[in-house]
Amino acid sequence: MDLTVIKSSVLASGPEIIVILGACVALMLSLVPRPGQGGLLAGLSLLMIALAAMMSLSLGQYPQTAYAGMFVVDGFSTYFKMLLYLGTALTILMSGNYLTAENVAKGEYYVLLLFALSGAMIMVSGTDLLIIYIGIELQALSIYVLVGFLTTNTRSNEAALKYVILGAFSSGLLLFGLSLFYGLTGTTQLDVMSEVLDVADTSSPLLALATMFLVAGLLFKVGAVPFHMWVPDIYEGAPSPVTGFMSTVGKVAAFAVILRVLMLDLIVLDPIWRNSLIVVTVLTLATGSLAALVQTNIKRMLAYSSIAHAGFLMLGLLAGGSGGIASVLLYLLVFTMMNLGLFAVIILLNRGSDLGEPIEAFTGLAKSHPGLALITMIFLLSLAGIPPTGGFFAKFYVLVALVEANHVALAVIAVLFSAVSAWFYLRIIMLMYMGETDHPARVQITASIGLALIVALIGTVLTGVLPAWFLSVAQAATEGGLG
Repeated sequence: MDLTVIKSSVLASGPEIIVILGACVALMLSLVPRPGQGGLLAGLSLLMIALAAMMSLSLGQYPQTAYAGMFVVDGFSTYFKMLLYLGTALTILMSGNYLTAENVAKGEYYVLLLFALSGAMIMVSGTDLLIIYIGIELQALSIYVLVGFLTTNTRSNEAALKYVILGAFSSGLLLFGLSLFYGLTGTTQLDVMSEVLDVADTSSPLLALATMFLVAGLLFKVGAVPFHMWVPDIYEGAPSPVTGFMSTVGKVAAFAVILRVLMLDLIVLDPIWRNSLIVVTVLTLATGSLAALVQTNIKRMLAYSSIAHAGFLMLGLLAGGSGGIASVLLYLLVFTMMNLGLFAVIILLNRGSDLGEPIEAFTGLAKSHPGLALITMIFLLSLAGIPPTGGFFAKFYVLVALVEANHVALAVIAVLFSAVSAWFYLRIIMLMYMGETDHPARVQITASIGLALIVALIGTVLTGVLPAWFLSVAQAATEGGLG
């Protein structure tokens, strides 16, 4: 490989290199304790994310492949990277006070967030199953440690242990599927694999088995039924900013891989997985919507809510085509905003991880903090899919894509479960505005978490006011991926 090709590849992966270098610098700085270290490391992390985002936008204008075709920079990967930067930056902004309150303000926290981000970035740009697998593992290993970051909290320790065990199981499924595909096609590169599979017998039992293992491993990452068992316990036990990070950045990266592998490069496998995915999608919508109704812990409720939203995102996969894929891209943007916004509110209401996060903590919030209650209501209405919020249009475009693809029955089922899921969001609004409490919430809004709230609120409102513009951006990114 000549020097020009090497330089080109290094330049294409420049954003990943910037984030990894930022993580290494943050790690070295964290070894020297000093006053205000947390703020310094948070600022450094945000700076490196901003530099990586600027470089990604610049590179996104010139689609290219790198590392012998195993890594790609295109509109599709650039769109997802911007979502990853946004989700990670918001997580960093709302972490400072939480870490101080829980007495776990350690520099390694920001290092692990950056390493998890770099793994997610590799996932969305990978066009080789091995590269994608390396990205998944880099992200997963970092999140394993972050989940158990509250070292003296038994819920956090239990969640980390469960996540490690179940995560290793899902990685094994994914790796086994990958090895079967390599055995069938002689390559792990998606474009070459696609050419081989185009002329292969799709009724082959071995190909069906390979596809089943690959899809099962990927569905585990998004918490789809029946691979959802880990979600409630891990979401409840993990530190609240980490839960928000997992539910958004982790989901965005996983769906980027699913879209690239199943919808773009290996679309030839569609007849093998489609019927199974229809069943999984309906079960995911049902389980997430119904199980959330009886939860008393807000993070556990949002875990089942996240499962239900994963079901809606999979409807976009089933719709297929550029419309279905664009609807998924828009949904992920809106979900990142509204979900992290609500987690910022949960962090503000935090009374200590040992006491948990009861839904009753929202009681009477409108009387003690009317502004915060209004912002919270907007996030909740958006999650419920009520107009004119971004959440409504996210679901609307998925349903339009489904109807256009002649999946009317699935669209009706989705609407019914969306109506069911609206109740557990409205229940919190009722507690805020109609509930009475002798212990009103004591909220201290710092500049950083206030900024996170404002960004999330503006994003949630803007996607509801200008949905067509955001959809056009998603469609442009989809065409970049298809191209």
